[in-house]
Amino acid sequence: MSALIISGKELAKEKRESMKKEVELLGKEGLQPGLAVILVGEDPASQSYVKAKQKACEEIGVYSVLYKLEDNVTETELLNQIEALNNDPKIHGILVQLPLPAHISEKAVIESISPNKDVDGFHPISVGKMMIGEDTFLPCTPFGIVEMIKSKGITIEGKHVVVIGRSNIVGKPVGQLLLNENATVTYCHSRTKDMKNITKQADILIVAVGKANFIDASFMKQGCVVIDVGVNRLESGKLCGDVVFEDAKEVASYITPVPGGVGPMTITMLLFNTILSAKKSIVTVK
Repeated sequence: MSALIISGKELAKEKRESMKKEVELLGKEGLQPGLAVILVGEDPASQSYVKAKQKACEEIGVYSVLYKLEDNVTETELLNQIEALNNDPKIHGILVQLPLPAHISEKAVIESISPNKDVDGFHPISVGKMMIGEDTFLPCTPFGIVEMIKSKGITIEGKHVVVIGRSNIVGKPVGQLLLNENATVTYCHSRTKDMKNITKQADILIVAVGKANFIDASFMKQGCVVIDVGVNRLESGKLCGDVVFEDAKEVASYITPVPGGVGPMTITMLLFNTILSAKKSIVTVK
């Protein structure tokens, strides 16, 4: 029996409809959530991501502004732009599209964003609060993954989750969020020995390595839940994930597709965080 599909596209649509109503209600109180996006350089993938984020903002009524900076912008100039946005009351969320040119420190840029406007959830304060389970902005892709799992009524508590990949953006934080949900979490990475033996123990398998068709059904136990975070473009131009979808769907109970899986939920949770930041600003003012 083929796996049931966890459609990020459908879940994102449902959540955005709800968010649109929430933004309308905030508007009646004289508040419009605002997101500022900074794009440095002409990277095609980054431009595509930014365009999708702006379109999503427009769809639900979030005010968005794009700052396009040249490749040769200095780190000081970029940090000054962020500081201006930190102090702009119309802006509730600041997103600097990564990657940045080599001469600019990603660490310095991330740490310069006010934790109160860190809707990407990358600031060390946000990460620290996430680690200890305090209220904070959660990183968008991991947050979206947890929402996708919960949307199907899949129990997380007590389950063995195996995460393949240990990036600061997806791998590490998604494991922590699931640990916060009382899962037992194991990380696999490039130095892991006998990976297949570990992944075949997973009730929930999350694959985030950025390698096309890296994991097939032989890595999975019957009935596991498979979340494919990877988005890779083949020579043919076709998009695929890190998981061999056609193979894995015959073993898994649930699986996410690529495209139309995790991607749409990442942007949706960015919108969620921006609206949340706007609501928190009301409380702060009061």
